[in-house]
Parts: sequence; structure tokens; C-alpha cells
Amino acid sequence: MQIFVTGGAGFVGSAVVRRLRSRGDAVGAAVRDPDRARALTDLGCRLIRSDLSSSVELTGLMAGSDAVIHAAGSYRIGIAKSERPAMELANIGATARVLDAAIAAGAPRIVYVSTLNVFGDTHGQIVDETYRRDTREGFLSWYDDTKYRGHLVAEARIEAGAPIVIAMPGQVYGPGDHSAVGAQLEGAFHGRLPYLALTNVGLSFVHVEDLASGIVAACDQGRPGESYGLGGPSVRLIEALTIAARLGGRRLPRLAMPTGLLRIMAPLSGLLGGRLGIPANLGEVISGGDGVTYWASHVKASHELGFTPRDLEAGLRATFIAT
Repeated sequence: MQIFVTGGAGFVGSAVVRRLRSRGDAVGAAVRDPDRARALTDLGCRLIRSDLSSSVELTGLMAGSDAVIHAAGSYRIGIAKSERPAMELANIGATARVLDAAIAAGAPRIVYVSTLNVFGDTHGQIVDETYRRDTREGFLSWYDDTKYRGHLVAEARIEAGAPIVIAMPGQVYGPGDHSAVGAQLEGAFHGRLPYLALTNVGLSFVHVEDLASGIVAACDQGRPGESYGLGGPSVRLIEALTIAARLGGRRLPRLAMPTGLLRIMAPLSGLLGGRLGIPANLGEVISGGDGVTYWASHVKASHELGFTPRDLEAGLRATFIAT
């Protein structure tokens, strides 16, 4: 197959590309700077310079593709207000342009990589793809807001008849994860975690390689117009940190940062501008993490796509312990 991939140089996108190339698919990867994506060249990908800013250009680049996988996006929590326009362009504007280009190019299969985050706070429930959040509760972060609107962009095109399948990852982890959660898991494993904070957030953890398999399966077998939850075990962050620490032969720190203290510090975070390890918008980190659950079932994906995420201990062992 000839498959056009956006975000191929990213954490999730590169795993998807590896999976595609391992089975012999020809991959055209749209990247902003080909010189910084040589790992994709080593995999045998055709690098395509594009910032995803022109639907007309993208339509031409996608011509002849058997499938398009849109995995590009921006994932950060606690960004400064000055950074919001860029995230909006990445998660909404680019999504609209890529999907419209894929439709115009006549791609028979289109996969949009969304997130379980679009469900918002599930309030302790493990929900399925039929769940709809109450938007009157507001959004938990700018990432939450923009990915929700990007999801609506995809749904609007599905309603118009586009052959789009929506893949919805949970909290992705694995080798090379540079997210805030990934940093905490690594710190717990190596005994370098200075303190615990907001560990009551609930996440559906999925190893990046399992996710890549799920996204490729969605491309191959997913029913157009359907969404598939691609999360794994739904647990609180403290449980994941405990497992990581045990695997590393470490103990978690005794010091726990009270959420009340974080709330007191939040107004100062904007003044510090993200320095001293404090996010530029600590208030957003708190609202998106204090007791919130982003939990969803993967039963549908398992049944229809053969999606089989590994358990958390096996995933963390594969992440931190060389085999």
C-alpha cells in the first residue's frame, strides 16, 4: 500500500511508520524539516517537506495514496496563553486541511488520530465510544479544548460522507516518551522523582507500539465513520508510578505536594514563565489533573480490530528494562 502519514517524526507517528514499513508498505511522511527526520529515511520512507498549511499542496502530495493517516498534532498541558494560537492551528486548522486534502485526493481510507481526552472528565467511569461529555462543564486545558474541536472537524466530514476512521489513543507511554507523565514514570523507575503531585489523575495507559498496531488496524479494518478507543488499563497515576518504581528497585518519594499548595502557587506560574520546572500555566495543569479521569474502554477496538494492549507492568518493563 501507498500510505501518506503526517506527524511521522513524532512519538506516536514514528511508531506507526515503523509498523507500516515492517510489513512492506510504501510510506510518504510529511515533515516540517526533513533534515531532522533522518530516522524515517533510514526506515525507507519518502520524506515530504510540508508544514500542512496548504490543502491544495497537500492534495497533490497525497495523489495516488491508498490511505492517509493524520497523526500530527500538539500535546502539551499548562502552556502560556501566548502559545495557544499555535496549538489551535496544529490541532484544528491542520486537521481540517489534511482531511480536506485527503478527501479531495480521493484517498479511500483516512485515519484521524484523536484522543480519549475528547470525552473530558469521565468522573470515575470507564466509558465507551457512545459517551458524550457535557460541554457546559467547560474544558480542562487548551489541549482538551483544541482536540475536542479537531474531533468535531473530523465528525463533520464523516457526516458529509468522507471515509474517515477515528482512532482515539489513551495516555501513550514507551521508549522515547517526552511527555510530563513519561518523565514521572522514568523518574519513578530511576529513583529520581523528587515528590508526588496530582497522582490521583486517572489515565488509560497504552504502550506506543500497541497503539501503533491499533492505528494501523484501524486503517486496514476500521469501519468508515466509526471511532475506536485505543487505551489500555484504566488506573490512577499513582498506581503506574508504584509499578515503575518497583520495577526499578526503587521506592516512591515520601514527599507529596498538596494540591492546595499548588493552587496557591498557580498565580505565580505566569510570572515565572515556565522557569524552575514550573509550567507556565500551573492552574491548567491542576484543573486537568486533580482527580480527573480520562478513562475509556477498548472493547470495541479489541472486537473489531484485534487490538490487544499489554498490561501496565509488561508495558513499563518493555519501556525501561532492556530485553
